Amino acid sequence: MRNAELLRSALQSLRANPKRSFLTTIGITIGIAAVITILALGNGVKKRLSDEFNTTQNGEQYTYLYFTPNDSQSAASGFTETDLNAIEERFGAKVKKAAISHETNNASVSPLVGNERVNNATISLLKRPTSKISIIAGRNLTTNELLTEEPVILMKESLAKKQYQTVQNAVGTSVSIGDHDYRVVGVYRSQANTYNDNKYGADLIGGTKLFYSGTTATTGYGIKLTFYQGANAGKVTKKIKKYMEKKGTSAHDGTYMAVDAGAELTKVNNMITGLTAFISAIAGISLFIAGIGVMNMMYISVSERTQEIGIRLAVGAAPQNVMAQFLLEAIVLTVGGGLLGFVIGWLLAGIISNFMPYHIHAVITLNSFLLAFGVSASVGIIFGILPAKQAANKNLIEILR
Repeated sequence: MRNAELLRSALQSLRANPKRSFLTTIGITIGIAAVITILALGNGVKKRLSDEFNTTQNGEQYTYLYFTPNDSQSAASGFTETDLNAIEERFGAKVKKAAISHETNNASVSPLVGNERVNNATISLLKRPTSKISIIAGRNLTTNELLTEEPVILMKESLAKKQYQTVQNAVGTSVSIGDHDYRVVGVYRSQANTYNDNKYGADLIGGTKLFYSGTTATTGYGIKLTFYQGANAGKVTKKIKKYMEKKGTSAHDGTYMAVDAGAELTKVNNMITGLTAFISAIAGISLFIAGIGVMNMMYISVSERTQEIGIRLAVGAAPQNVMAQFLLEAIVLTVGGGLLGFVIGWLLAGIISNFMPYHIHAVITLNSFLLAFGVSASVGIIFGILPAKQAANKNLIEILR
């Protein structure tokens, strides 16, 4: 029998019992849908991490170096322009640029508060609002203000009283930092003598996006190191860390920590890949159960169509043709369920991603489609081969009796 005729015959046989065929494919559909959903979300998480921490568009590598003061009340400035210049001069062959990190939570500024310039003031930078800030006048920053870069800011109680006598007088006033004029919307009380004092005890609290969009911090607790292509970023970063521990302007006031974004990304991606594979394997159990259902259906089909098999053998059909027909029926059944599961998984992953934080979007790849097609076809072959062999091995004489 020709391939086209085999396929047509297989489809006709499956359409003869549509309800049974549909119910048999449900297990395949659910299993593939679950696996595709998990893979799509896992790929989305990895893509989001890659966008955040991977190499730049020009292929340049970068790492981070952070400074942590020995105590929360330390006046250590962390990294200064002197440190940046020393790093670029000493490691210039490998390091393209050293800059105060836009990912840091603290920076030193010299804002214009009222009519007075405040030198060596500190500002804490937030990407999203927090309830850990104790507001005593006005209000807290909102999510919309931080995301849309509204020029609003919070002022520390001690600074507000020093400049405006009362905290109420400070609300609504203006603070100039760099190219931006901020409106004070609230005054907060410092969380003194706590671990979080560096972050929630600064003179000012503002949004990260607006602050770094037009302001250059002269000091900060983190720097971003950008390397030329081909440089061993991790190895050079360790050398810079050792250098800062000896020659850094704040070397005796705290500790330094190096973070290799590429290495950390690889570790996280490997962990996500392993977790995704483990969960997918659990979801894949339904494929095994569905495969048994397919085998059971095919055995029933072989039993019900004994006369049809006998007629085919009687008119000259070879046993391998009979086997091919029943095996193709099993494959069509599982592949159909697999493709339906792929579509459902794709849609389900898209819906779930809409409720996930950090703007994570489901990512469907060609490998995901090939996996769905390959696994579903394999289930059809593995669980359809025995019923197909049974059909091919039927004795024509016994059938005619």
